[in-house]
Amino acid sequence: MTSPVVKPLQSATAGGLIAGRSPLAQLLHALSQPLTGLQCSMEVALATPRTPGQYERILEVGLELTERIRAVVGAMQEVMDLEEEKNEQLDATELKTLLRDTLDDLAPVAEVKTVRVAFGCPGDGRLVVKARRRRMASTVFRLLESALSLAARGSVLLIEMGGAPTEAWFRVRWQIGRSASLFKQPELGLIVAQAALEHTGAVWERERTEELETVTVRLPIISDDGGILNPP
Repeated sequence: MTSPVVKPLQSATAGGLIAGRSPLAQLLHALSQPLTGLQCSMEVALATPRTPGQYERILEVGLELTERIRAVVGAMQEVMDLEEEKNEQLDATELKTLLRDTLDDLAPVAEVKTVRVAFGCPGDGRLVVKARRRRMASTVFRLLESALSLAARGSVLLIEMGGAPTEAWFRVRWQIGRSASLFKQPELGLIVAQAALEHTGAVWERERTEELETVTVRLPIISDDGGILNPP
């Protein structure tokens, strides 16, 4: 089975994402919006005298915007911390096992969300990729957890995987459950997962339509002699 062809995210307005931007650039774009909103709310508060109730509402808006800023800054810190892992040893990681173990861990989340998980893996071949095992496990967990959180209740989360001669790939697809926002933790989680995967040499592709969202990750396969086929 060949690697799927997935178009990149096409809309700059969908969830505030901008096609082709790096994870850090996306987060900087997301940060500018609540900062602007916070400044505007403070300017409105100072423009003319307000009633106590109006001041209370302005403070509530300011606290909400501050919380959004803290969330984006936290995601930015996670992305920047990836640089410290640059020299850590890479491990051989069996992709199918990693995905199955992660889905088992997330089964209670899927049950609460009433999202059915479907996992497709044609053939019995082992696809071994080279990555930092602990980071890879936490990143795949973050990706699938975010997808579950964003999926519509009662829908299906589809995970597929396969391999081409020099690469392994896995694809996650879900029905969009609500309007995406870069201020929400699931969307921030996807951006952090993208940064972590790209940091290990993976290729991240994302597509969104009105109803479906698809993330495809392509990773180089380790050859029989331990070398990386088609390294990035």
